[in-house]
This record gives sequence, C-alpha cells and structure tokens, in this order.
Amino acid sequence: MALTTLDPVMALIIVDLQSGLVGSTFIHPIGDIVTRAQNLVTAFRRHGLPIALINVDGTAPGRTERPHHIRQLPDGWTDLLPELGRQPDDIVVTKRTWGAFASTDLENQLRRRGVTQVVVSGVATGTGVESTARQAYEAGFNVALAVDAMTDARPDAHDYSIANVFPRLGETGSTQAIIDLLDKDPHP
Repeated sequence: MALTTLDPVMALIIVDLQSGLVGSTFIHPIGDIVTRAQNLVTAFRRHGLPIALINVDGTAPGRTERPHHIRQLPDGWTDLLPELGRQPDDIVVTKRTWGAFASTDLENQLRRRGVTQVVVSGVATGTGVESTARQAYEAGFNVALAVDAMTDARPDAHDYSIANVFPRLGETGSTQAIIDLLDKDPHP
C-alpha cells in the first residue's frame, strides 16, 4: 500500500548507518542513502518528532550455518555517522540482533513518547531494516518504510523485501513523499 497517512506522533528509525558499515559494498551508493536519511532527520526535527538512531555491535549468540564474518570489530565501527547530526534528545539504541526491538528498550522509549507510527530506513534492507520493521509491526506500531533511503549488499534481498514483505508490514514511499506528507499535515 502506498503511503497515505502519517500519525500525529511518529518516530524516525535509522538502522545501522554507522562507520563500520558504510565502507561495505551496497547495490545503491551509500552517499545517496545517507543524504536521504539526513533529509528525513531534518524534516522530523523541524516537526519536533522523535528520532531513533540504531547501531549494531555484534551478533546474536546462536549457531548458524554461515559463520559471522567479523569476529573482532575495529575501533569506531559502531560510531553513528556524523551526517545524522545526533542530538542529546535522540533515542540511541545499540543492538546485537538484526532487529532494533528484540533485545533493546526501543519499544519502551517510543511508547513513553506517545509514538504510534515509525518510519524505518537504513541498512541492510533484507536484515536490519526488515527485522526492525517486522518487530515494530508485531509490537503494534503503524509502519512506514522510506524505500529509497535503504539499501543492501544483496539485490535479491533488497528487491524481495520491498516488493513482498514491506507491503504486508505497512506503507511504503519515497523520502520525498514522506517529507511532503509530513509538511502537508503539520504535526506538533
């Protein structure tokens, strides 16, 4: 379903735009993704809406068939990108799972602020972004996805999430469509 409505109290969730991941190979230029994330941040700040900046530091402890490719994270790997303009009142969450809700206090922080809808963007589309969107949906939040403000290293995972998963979790739209809708219907 194309994006039609924004709730009065919503939050922007930016997943894993951090120093350790921006050097990875993605199917879309990471600079474009960061610029669109910046545009969303600017719009949400202009409307006084919460922003959640998520970083990943490690992985869940379970066994997998594919070994984790990074055993020891280098210094600065988890640093959020300075382009996001982190502010003292931003929600900052460090996760060790794909999704930002599973093992963190993100849901509680959003509920305390009265948030009923989240706009999700970041990397990687088929893992961190999709898992976060699924968990938000399962927690009862209305979900919107800024599909041009996310990317993945795997074209098939990116395309599958956008075409098949995201429309079942919420509404999708471009960064500009979200900003236009936000500016059209001003929020407190």
